[in-house]
Amino acid sequence: MTIREQAQEAARAAVKLAAVSSVVKNKALESMAEALLAAQDEILAANAEDISAGKAKQMKESLIDRLLLTPARVADMADGLRQVASLRDPVGEIIGGSTLPNGLTVTKIRVPLGVIGIIYEARPNVTADAIGLCMKSGNAVILKGGSEAIRSNTKIAEVLKNAAEAAGIPKGSIQFITSTDHAAVQELISLNGLVDVVIPRGSGRLIQAVVGNASVPVIETGVGVCHTFVDEDADFAMAERIIINAKTQRPSVCNAMETLLVHRAAVREFLPAILQALKEHGVQVIGDETVCASDPDAVAATEEDWATEYGDLRLSVKIVDSVDDAIEHIATYGTKHSECIVTRNFAHARQFQQMVDAACVYVNASTRFTDGFQFGFGAEIGISTQKLHARGPMALPELTTYKYLISGDGQVRP
Repeated sequence: MTIREQAQEAARAAVKLAAVSSVVKNKALESMAEALLAAQDEILAANAEDISAGKAKQMKESLIDRLLLTPARVADMADGLRQVASLRDPVGEIIGGSTLPNGLTVTKIRVPLGVIGIIYEARPNVTADAIGLCMKSGNAVILKGGSEAIRSNTKIAEVLKNAAEAAGIPKGSIQFITSTDHAAVQELISLNGLVDVVIPRGSGRLIQAVVGNASVPVIETGVGVCHTFVDEDADFAMAERIIINAKTQRPSVCNAMETLLVHRAAVREFLPAILQALKEHGVQVIGDETVCASDPDAVAATEEDWATEYGDLRLSVKIVDSVDDAIEHIATYGTKHSECIVTRNFAHARQFQQMVDAACVYVNASTRFTDGFQFGFGAEIGISTQKLHARGPMALPELTTYKYLISGDGQVRP
């Protein structure tokens, strides 16, 4: 089947899926979770082949970590599907409405987007997350995973598709593109009239390639050059905990910190301690002149470093003169993902949250919390870094649009 034929089948299925009840969708999600666990050995065997191929190509350890599946991670995928089943179904939710002076009633309700294309790299769990979220929100889905995870993704998609259809989900609602040709991406993002929206997840290069070449609407996600700014009025012990967590808890993900900004007034008391703590956690510091003078192991930063999402245990460190300087640096080099200020100064905290343009702006907390599960939304389809149509962790409501239902008793416009 060609990609266009897959999209045509998905578009036909989307019409039927939009009317499937929450009861059927929830039972299907439970069946899909059980099917994942039952097929664990097959999934892990497929993943082992992907891991072996990745290592042969000298894939970075951070990417191997994203690619790797274990029994615990398969169980997490199954739990994720069950959690989606437990969430409130957004389809049909009444957002607003009114009765007009002429007697017409206008009701605004949530409806599915239709057919969603998901383009992603390396992480097989995205296959299960995307299928579960799209199905619960009444959307057909077309998945295009990266070649590095083709065996894992193909097996997971096959297991979930078969379980979903057996449980009453319309045939064709779940599509997986098996081609590893880059041309397949271009074809998918050009299917206007069949695909309603495309969501890319992965490297900055992938996301920008999709944004720059798609004719289908795109929701931009993912790239996270996230900053933590330590103000002169910070609790330095708190700042150290936040920094170490934001950088080292899982450095390969998009909400990990990539740049540390330190107020110049905090350098003497705070900088040596945090540089030592980072060193003890295996972090390579890439810094400005002040930082390099404080740490002989630090590497001098280039202009490119300030805009780099490392995805590993490297961290850019810069000294700034004020809150305004920190905000200006973030505006210049940030990706509108997640930014943090550590401070006990209420005015500085308020200024930072008001003036920093990002989906998530923190005071005294790690950027690692930018996550649908952590926010209490359940699973997420990704972190949107744009302003239209959604921003931040995209959960079920963000996978819907709305329409107006108008009822009358014979009114005509004068």
